[in-house]
Amino acid sequence: MDDDEVQIEQDDELRRFMGTTSFGKQRREASAKKQVEASKRPTAVVSGGNGLIGYEDSNEEEGESKNGKTLDSDDSEDDDDDDDDDEDEYPVSHEMVMKTHEKAVTVTSLDPSGGRLVTGSMDCTLKFHDFASMTPTTIRAFKSVDPTAAKGNSNAETHPVNQALFNPLSAGHILVTTALPQAKVLSRDGETLVEFVKGDMYLRDMHNTKGHISEVTTGAWHPTDRNTCVTAGTDSTLRIWDITNSRAQKAVIVHKSRAAGSAGRTRMTAVAWSSPAQGGSNMLVAAAYDGSLVMWSGEGPYARPAAEIRGAHATDTWTSGLDVSADGRLVVTRGGDDTIKLWDTRKFKHPVNTVSHASTSGQYSTTNIRFSPDSTSIITGSDTGHLHILNAATLKPQLVTPVTPGSPLITVLWHPKLNQIVTGSANAEVHILYNPNTSTGGAKTVMSRAPKRRHIDDDPNFTMDLTQGISSASVILPGGALPSTTSYASRHPTVGLTASGRSRDPRRPHVPVQTPFAKTNPDAEYVRSQIPLSSLRDEDPREALLKYAEKAREDPVFTNAWRTTQPRTIYAEVSDEEVEPEKKKTRH
Repeated sequence: MDDDEVQIEQDDELRRFMGTTSFGKQRREASAKKQVEASKRPTAVVSGGNGLIGYEDSNEEEGESKNGKTLDSDDSEDDDDDDDDDEDEYPVSHEMVMKTHEKAVTVTSLDPSGGRLVTGSMDCTLKFHDFASMTPTTIRAFKSVDPTAAKGNSNAETHPVNQALFNPLSAGHILVTTALPQAKVLSRDGETLVEFVKGDMYLRDMHNTKGHISEVTTGAWHPTDRNTCVTAGTDSTLRIWDITNSRAQKAVIVHKSRAAGSAGRTRMTAVAWSSPAQGGSNMLVAAAYDGSLVMWSGEGPYARPAAEIRGAHATDTWTSGLDVSADGRLVVTRGGDDTIKLWDTRKFKHPVNTVSHASTSGQYSTTNIRFSPDSTSIITGSDTGHLHILNAATLKPQLVTPVTPGSPLITVLWHPKLNQIVTGSANAEVHILYNPNTSTGGAKTVMSRAPKRRHIDDDPNFTMDLTQGISSASVILPGGALPSTTSYASRHPTVGLTASGRSRDPRRPHVPVQTPFAKTNPDAEYVRSQIPLSSLRDEDPREALLKYAEKAREDPVFTNAWRTTQPRTIYAEVSDEEVEPEKKKTRH
């Protein structure tokens, strides 16, 4: 050991003894690389030829047995190279875990830019997450919305969310469907923009109803028209809507079931509206509860389907997974009969490939299956909590990795711009898988930020004595405002309201909650434009009656038989001064 190395060791010992105390303000900066490495998942190890991926023990030494095989140094190096290639090809090496729901997460959707995430759950709420405002220690939703009680009626029934889908052409529109017959379009901030009309449930012919008459199961956006969407319901119909006119649909597609005992009706379980990447004609594909798979031309006419497969899946099974490849040639379905099938739209009669895959659609009706952004792979979840990445041609597993072991994986999404996979599970967790080398933005940006640190002055328990209450000399501003600057309010942990509307700050007086009636009171413009015959309220009934006096005299309809003997009607003259009626004399 030379003199320089001895000097370095002595300096390290002295630094450890003296500590890091020094003069002036100290500033601790977190390393982005270390933050990302902290979110690294256990190393994936390929077990055999079935594509299953397990977790490697970080303490495993070289040369030990892996999956029943003893590896030498050369084999271990080759396996490490294969693992690195898999991690670079699929964004599954790192993850960010979010738990903002209380029950199973049924739907997930990212806006086209990848900056905002919306998740729906069986707890009947939608959670809005913004990646730009999150850090590794503040992973939470900035807003929670109940789509079934958006009008302010707190006593209304709540229902699980069936679908929440960002418009791929407009990030400001989210199509939301629940167990109600009326689908909605929300803004990216959770405000209701459009609520489609409900149909007449007493009409037998579904072509004559203005909207769905029963539960809306799912929906999809038009691939090229930002104002058009389609919804599928349990009334055996697909309805195409223009979000600028919510009072009636543009077109109605009635699926006539040929299954025995169905009386011509069935429940539509999944729908996909896709357009080829080359710009060809788009197509509308839907699956039904009777096991059929139907395809229409995306631009119509819709009177007769372009192709139909009656026995695509078993009858009376819920086919919840349906997606179309980017080139518009392949359709993949995941049925409730424990199968995944691949179809070719050019020969839409028999499946190209079929594999067995345990279904969870009986318990979770929103279980889906998706193509990767380049359509070379297919991703879906399993009832064991694993993420399955399949080959798009052979449906053979390329990668199977556990995400929430023991808890079913319900929904999956592979965002093309972020190159990140979002999963929702039955244990109320949302996992965002990413790769720091190939992914951009989203979870990678959040996990690379420094954790938010709280100052000791932010806790009032350390800086104030509230055991004796607030003194009479203290000043409390109206509305609970604090006599401080914005910088204090931004870092104070008790500023704001809880989800129930109560103040987090014990010193802040309670602000009464604004009633929903004041928010939803319709103005005169709304009444005039939306309520038929509302103009009659401002019309003088006398003038309205006298408009037909001459017509009734010349061509009587009801008194024509007594025309010659009919007495003449004499109307009183209009007077500006109202004559008060004489008061009755009181008896003494």
